Amino acid sequence: MGGVTGLLVLAATPIGQVGDAPPRLATELATADVVAAEDTRRLRRLCRDLGVEISGRVVSYFEGNEQARTPLLLEALEAGERVLLVTDAGMPSVSDPGYRLVVAAVEADVRVTSVPGPSAVLTALAVSGLPVDRFCFEGFLPRKAGERGRRLAGLASEERTMVFFEAPHRTEAALGAMAEAFGGDRPAAVCRELTKTHEEVRRGSLADLLAWSADGIRGEVTLVVAGAVPTAAVAADPAAWRDAVADLEGSGATRKEAIVQVARLAGVPKREVYDAVHRDQEES
Repeated sequence: MGGVTGLLVLAATPIGQVGDAPPRLATELATADVVAAEDTRRLRRLCRDLGVEISGRVVSYFEGNEQARTPLLLEALEAGERVLLVTDAGMPSVSDPGYRLVVAAVEADVRVTSVPGPSAVLTALAVSGLPVDRFCFEGFLPRKAGERGRRLAGLASEERTMVFFEAPHRTEAALGAMAEAFGGDRPAAVCRELTKTHEEVRRGSLADLLAWSADGIRGEVTLVVAGAVPTAAVAADPAAWRDAVADLEGSGATRKEAIVQVARLAGVPKREVYDAVHRDQEES
């Protein structure tokens, strides 16, 4: 390791209930030489709730000062200090500050480790009812409509389940753009206020979720969207249509939603897919 003895610790913090904090978090907070926090006020509130007293130096480390503060934290690491990085919720560097510091530490041969714990990405994926065997995390979508539309258009054929973060006041617009890019019948879930008192998971097609969101959404939002049905699964073959419908139903779509999506991807009338599915059931 080139003689560098410092250690960078990325620690996950609760996304809702403080009781979800990993036991090691308290130990790291109490023993770190430097605690870098996205919001120092929230850090002190967390420490109070955990009954922890910080003995090291506390510095702010957020989007606005991340670039300037990284060299200073790297100096502490190269001097042999233990630097703990925490963000407001979840794992640092996952759509939160931290990536720059991790890269700098790796390049300087500083050891990087983590205190695993709560994650909105994995929590939303697990409770969404959508396939979890293959997924991708897309972070926040661009705020501008044109850029957002282009990003989603590039994901229209993505077969893995997709997870997005979104601000509550932009969720309706995001769902509308997704319905346009992926089709309103694509199964999805809106996960709001995960692990908190007012937790809500709303499942349905993108069109249904768009209509529901018109009344307004509050709180932290994570969106989970089913991947596209593989083109090979919707070839001009009634047996393939039946299999594709069954796969979508298994992913949480209603039969009607599944039939509409398969018909669109196969380029055939909905009635043909409907007949193929129900003919198979009658023959069974």
